[in-house]
Amino acid sequence: MTALTENIEKLNGYLARFRDGGVQNLIAGESRPAASGAIFDTTSPVDESLICPVARGGPEDIDAAAKAATDAFPAWRDLPVAERKKILIRIAEGIEARAEEIALCECWDTGQALRFMSKAALRGAANFRFFADKVASARDGQNLRSPTLMNVTTRVPLGPVGVITPWNTPFMLSTWKIAPALAAGCTVVHKPAEFSPLTARILAEIAHEAGLPAGVWNLVNGFGEDAGRALTEHPKIKAIAFVGESKTGSMIMKQGADTLKRVHFELGGKNPVVVFDDADLDRALDAAIFMIYSLNGERCTSSSRLLVQDTVAEDFEAKLTARVNAIRVGHPLDPETEVGPLIHKVHFDKVTSYFDTARTDGATIAAGGERVGEQGWFVRPTLFTNATNDMRIAQEEIFGPVLTSIRFSTEDEALSIANGTQYGLTGYVWTNDLTRALRFTDKLEAGMIWVNSENVRHLPTPFGGVKASGLGRDGGDWSFEFYMEQKHIGFALGQHKIPRLGA
Repeated sequence: MTALTENIEKLNGYLARFRDGGVQNLIAGESRPAASGAIFDTTSPVDESLICPVARGGPEDIDAAAKAATDAFPAWRDLPVAERKKILIRIAEGIEARAEEIALCECWDTGQALRFMSKAALRGAANFRFFADKVASARDGQNLRSPTLMNVTTRVPLGPVGVITPWNTPFMLSTWKIAPALAAGCTVVHKPAEFSPLTARILAEIAHEAGLPAGVWNLVNGFGEDAGRALTEHPKIKAIAFVGESKTGSMIMKQGADTLKRVHFELGGKNPVVVFDDADLDRALDAAIFMIYSLNGERCTSSSRLLVQDTVAEDFEAKLTARVNAIRVGHPLDPETEVGPLIHKVHFDKVTSYFDTARTDGATIAAGGERVGEQGWFVRPTLFTNATNDMRIAQEEIFGPVLTSIRFSTEDEALSIANGTQYGLTGYVWTNDLTRALRFTDKLEAGMIWVNSENVRHLPTPFGGVKASGLGRDGGDWSFEFYMEQKHIGFALGQHKIPRLGA
């Protein structure tokens, strides 16, 4: 038995219960069908086959979930921090125990390669452990003494919050948003992307098996136009954390305006990797390839624009082309696969439409630019060269295994190109000139920048973008700044003079 056939056999065992009973919502600790009885089908991008039916939640389900989260909030907020920490650690342990199930189901649901999803599942556990360790300090504040008052600040949880997660690496991103919310003392209504519902259900089950009280974490599946909108407009929901497209973030902000919702957005990117001629070019090549072609290129932090200095561009692009042509496209459950299928047909059509766009605009397709096979949504890893920054392939987020290479001559030109999009999520700079690195990163319009490195996430550091790439920051105490309110209390130190009106 090959590793692939063994993984398929294991997957079928894990999927059996979903095929029999579908994916239900989880509200107030109970599995429920949609109040309307509506369902939708989720299919695998690998072979377009039906996975299972899913409860299609709507406004009535969101209302029930919001009420459950509201009712559960006071007790969860006031739970001793030691008890809350224990529950979060048990969730991490539950994730670790079911990591294989999570990874295999996510591969089948999203098309992501097993080599990456196995790590993503364990990263989810690490997220819960990290925020479990921060529970005790979540409410910490400052002592700001004045001549007459001892002023102290503390943080208090907002209340019930909505979390809307995307279909790319949905399990890890769900833990990334929900773990700090729970650590802060908030309750949650989670609406996962309709294209990847399996692991959201598994995660919610793990949480309740870990002893999370009913109503603290509620799961409602559905579509943006009904369940999503009902969540963003619901008066009992105090904030919305969203990961997805920039235009959807703008829509959510408008929907939540009437209830003055706090919002946190991790949105799109057209991130540059800038390679100067004095860089370690071999390492830069490895990093540039990894940051666009891993995870099928379906991630907001991917380095989808390569800016390479013209003095080394020809040789760099030649080596890049050879490497891109050697990337292994295949079944996501095969351990040898590096790139799997795109998530669904609509996205496949969007990504492949840029092949003609590139030709029309005058770019060269140096690698890829075609479908792989006749079944499933597989695309050959693609490289565009001879591109300029005004082309659509350099301006628009393609969100697939597609890299656009642009040459530059000077540092100023590189900076102008790098900053010349609506986005500002990440940037990657390759140079051995420290002064240049300091100067360039200071002016680069991005929320996160790595110098001589790919994206290496460190949980205490802030994660987020500028411009159309988002609002707010995740990570460490930055997460608590979103899920908690600052409260100021002033204690009089003595008998200071109080003005007497009408005396």
